[in-house]
Amino acid sequence: MTVPVPFDPELVPALEALPYEPPLAPDTIDHVRQTLRDTNPTLEAVITSLGVDIDAEEHLAPGPEGAPDVALTVLRPRGRGSGAAVFNIHGGGMVMDDRHADHERLVPLVDALGVTAVTVEYRLAPEHPHPAPVEDCYAGLVWTIEHAAELGFDPARLVVMGGSAGGGLAAGVSLLARDRGGPRIAGQMLLCPMLDDRERTASAHQYEAVGTWQGPNNRFGWESLLQDAVGGPDVLAYAAPARAVDLTRLPPAFVEVGAAELFRDEDVEYASRIWAVGGQAELHVWAGGYHGFERIAPDAAVSRAALDARESWLRRILSL
Repeated sequence: MTVPVPFDPELVPALEALPYEPPLAPDTIDHVRQTLRDTNPTLEAVITSLGVDIDAEEHLAPGPEGAPDVALTVLRPRGRGSGAAVFNIHGGGMVMDDRHADHERLVPLVDALGVTAVTVEYRLAPEHPHPAPVEDCYAGLVWTIEHAAELGFDPARLVVMGGSAGGGLAAGVSLLARDRGGPRIAGQMLLCPMLDDRERTASAHQYEAVGTWQGPNNRFGWESLLQDAVGGPDVLAYAAPARAVDLTRLPPAFVEVGAAELFRDEDVEYASRIWAVGGQAELHVWAGGYHGFERIAPDAAVSRAALDARESWLRRILSL
C-alpha cells in the first residue's frame, strides 16, 4: 500500500470520535441500514434546530417500466422562492441510506438560496442491482421536471446533485438525460462521487484501510450493484460514469473531493476528461479532507470553505 496523504489535523478529532461500524458484508448490511435509520436526524429535527421556515411534501412518481413508484420528498421555503431547484440523490455506497439522509445538507440550501429541493428514494443493491438505482433516479427527475410549475421552479434552472454513491448516480442520470434526449439539466453537483468500479488509482490503494470509506466497503458496494460484471469490460457508463467514452454535451459539473480519500483520483480524472472535450467543470480537491469530512466535522475551516464553494457555484449556475 502506498503512503496516504495525511488528514487535516482539525478534522482528526471528529474522525476518531466516530462509532465503530462493522465492514459491509451480506451478514452486516441489515444492521448497518437499521443503525443509519435510527441515527439520521429527522427532517423536523433539522428544521427545528436551524429555526427555518420550510414546507415539506411527499409525492410518488411513476417508476421505470415494470417497477414500483418512486417516492420523493419536496422541500420549499415558506412564502418565498428563487425559481430554481436542486434534485438530490443520497449516498450510501449504493447499498444503504434513504432519501431522508441528506436533510442536514438540503435544509440550509433551501433556506439560504430559496431553492426547491427534491430528494429521491431509489431501490438499493444488492437486492436491486443496476439498472434499478439509476433508473429510479431518472424517473424521479423526469417527474420533477414535468411538475416544475406546481413545485414552484423554472425547469431550466435545476441542478442534479448527490454525494458519494449519490454523486455517481447524479453523473449517471446526467448521462442518461443527454443520451435519451431527456430533461435539460442546468448543472451536475458531484460531491466526492463514486464513479469507477475498477480500483485502478493510487488513491484507491492509499485508502484501502484508512479513512471513513475504505476499500472493502467500496468493493462491497460495487459488487452489490454490478454483481458478476464488476471490474469487467461490460460495465455501462450509467452505472459507473468513469466508464463513459463520450463526456461531451454534459451539463456544467461541480466536482468536489478530499485529497485524503479513496475517490480522489477517479474524481479528478473525471473533471479532467470533461475539460479535455471542451466541457465545463469546476474541481475542488480539499487538502487533508477524508470522505464526508464536511458532514463529520462541519465547523472545521476546510469544511466551511467547501460549503462556501458549493453555494458560490450554485448561485452562479442557477443565476441566484
